[in-house]
Amino acid sequence: QVQLVESGGGLVQDGGSLRLSCAASGGTFNIYVMGWFRQAPGKEREFVSGISRSGGTTRVVDSVKGRFTVSRDNTKNTVYLQMNSLKPEDTGVYYCAAAPTISIKTMMQEYRYWGQGTQVTVSS
Repeated sequence: QVQLVESGGGLVQDGGSLRLSCAASGGTFNIYVMGWFRQAPGKEREFVSGISRSGGTTRVVDSVKGRFTVSRDNTKNTVYLQMNSLKPEDTGVYYCAAAPTISIKTMMQEYRYWGQGTQVTVSS
């Protein structure tokens, strides 16, 4: 059983930056593909970014490309999401998740473990 705890959310102005962290415990971290999802008010949860088990491959959705960067430190059992040039439409609850797969997945059902989420609010 893997436990995931996100941190780093908050309130930031349009154009600002935040760095989210997700700390894992209770399992072997480097066997999981890690993903970041977000859920805006009244909308479905959506894939934002993912990173392979080694960290050598990453994927981000087009809406955040060039602004968000995912990384992981397997020695610290932590995955990060650096978010720059934030926009009001980036507002939502951000979740990290772990998938016991080889390649990066974008579908929620592929992910086995989820964190509780951290709120990101971008004011205009």
